[in-house]
Amino acid sequence: MKRRRGSLAKGPALVLAALIGQAAGCGYAWVGATGEDALGRVAVETPENASRQGGLEFVVADALRREVLRRAGAQLVEDPGEADWVVGGRVLPLRIEPASLSPVVLTLEYELTLELALHARARDGREVGGDARALRESERYLSSADVEAQRKNRDEALRRVSRLLAARFLDLLAEDGRGEEGA
Repeated sequence: MKRRRGSLAKGPALVLAALIGQAAGCGYAWVGATGEDALGRVAVETPENASRQGGLEFVVADALRREVLRRAGAQLVEDPGEADWVVGGRVLPLRIEPASLSPVVLTLEYELTLELALHARARDGREVGGDARALRESERYLSSADVEAQRKNRDEALRRVSRLLAARFLDLLAEDGRGEEGA
């Protein structure tokens, strides 16, 4: 029995469609697919930088904007007047400390701790703030004798921590914002 070329691709597609149909029938839903998880239009103001690390506020603002763009049911807008939520806040002082030491090389790894004081204001005046413990995260990065490599390692760790905290804050906003609307 000969098969046509296109028939091989149809089999997996049909199986996937059947699985999606079954998952939907069992009460499962795609995250952000329902209106209750939708944040709507979100404007991100660049947070105030209370650390001595220049440009850190831009890294955090970029992480927040990217997280808004990544989420279903959320739209990034530039004008706070058009937004359902306006996100802002402060970047607290960045801590960088030696994490592992060696008698020969001295510092092998550093640990940076980023803490944010973020809040979101709804169009109707409600405010959602982030818990200080929830918006603090640490990351280790390798030390290097090459100054440029060390800077790159630190910057990559900052971006990872910023993305994690941005996702955590928007999860909190989706939960608290929805909970207060329903009250």
